[in-house]
Amino acid sequence: MVEIPSVDALQKQDFPSGSLYVVATPIGNLGDITLRALHILNLVDGIACEDKRHSLLLLKHYGIRKPMVAIHEHNEIEAAKKLMDHLQAGERWAYLSDAGTPGVSDPGARLVAEVQINGYQTIPIPGPSALTAMLSIAGEVMIASRGQFQFLGFLPTSKNDFEEALRLMIESPIPTIFYESPHRLAKTLIRFSELLDNGRRLSIGRELSKKFESLFLLRADEIPGWLENPNHLKGEFVFILEGNNRKTISENHEPWHLAQLLSKQLSSKNLSIVLQSMYGLQKNEAYDLALEAKKGGG
Repeated sequence: MVEIPSVDALQKQDFPSGSLYVVATPIGNLGDITLRALHILNLVDGIACEDKRHSLLLLKHYGIRKPMVAIHEHNEIEAAKKLMDHLQAGERWAYLSDAGTPGVSDPGARLVAEVQINGYQTIPIPGPSALTAMLSIAGEVMIASRGQFQFLGFLPTSKNDFEEALRLMIESPIPTIFYESPHRLAKTLIRFSELLDNGRRLSIGRELSKKFESLFLLRADEIPGWLENPNHLKGEFVFILEGNNRKTISENHEPWHLAQLLSKQLSSKNLSIVLQSMYGLQKNEAYDLALEAKKGGG
């Protein structure tokens, strides 16, 4: 067992019995485990986890041996009820997802809810998360949004829900952070390149904290070229789409005023091209505005 250094913060804190400790674990680099997490994993009476085989790699690395049970998305409620017997007996248990923070696009939320409903404490042991890791290096993107962002987790699989999620991201004035699986990555990014203004930027974090970690910042028109490298499509990914900083037509009357002035001289198609060029409007937005101006709408 790895000896945990004496830390005043650990010695002074209470660790109640009959409680579930929700422990964040490394997303790739085992060195990212916190001292507090190691202290808890050595203290608890047992460890529940998403996948015992996966969690054993971490526990063996740090010489931790505890009774283990698997609690994953397919048995979360049933297994939670059995875990309650241990908590009722006054035992401390920990829960680990495969990587990162449980409940954040990972199993754990149902288990936590069940434990809380039955009157037992759930105690967070914070640590690694791909979400916060990526946000910490967003820099200018987060400055522009004054620290605000929205998190969508993994994108929906159904076509309609997927398109709606893209619309929400594209129209959002604040950055959006999301995950995507490797087998859907190319399709998703191509759709972004089709819908986004060319200057809109997408940050890509690949294999964060791992040996082949790589980070990219792409404009929408650079996405197809980036996808041509097959090595870019392997691994685990997290993305940040910068917020939409363009003023809407209702906030900026200049495009509408110009459209009215030129509506009698130009066709709808040519007028929409002018509006796109001058104001950075999306193609469909510019065309709708051109049509409205041609009709003489106010």
